Amino acid sequence: MIPAGDVDVGDVIVLPNADDAVLVSRVRLGQGGLIFTVTSAGGDSPGEEREQPVKLTTEVRLRSRGRDAAC
Repeated sequence: MIPAGDVDVGDVIVLPNADDAVLVSRVRLGQGGLIFTVTSAGGDSPGEEREQPVKLTTEVRLRSRGRDAAC
């Protein structure tokens, strides 16, 4: 688990209640939390990538993939 504020563009994360990882392409501060723009990180064809905004409040935790989140 990592705090939502420690997520940067280019990170691969797993959103709460999701099985598949996503790639963070944009991070911005929104009303009541952070808004990430994410795309699939599963190696789909480039033409099939679809960006979607995801709003996370300060109470949400993320699982990090490929990085030690014990900090």
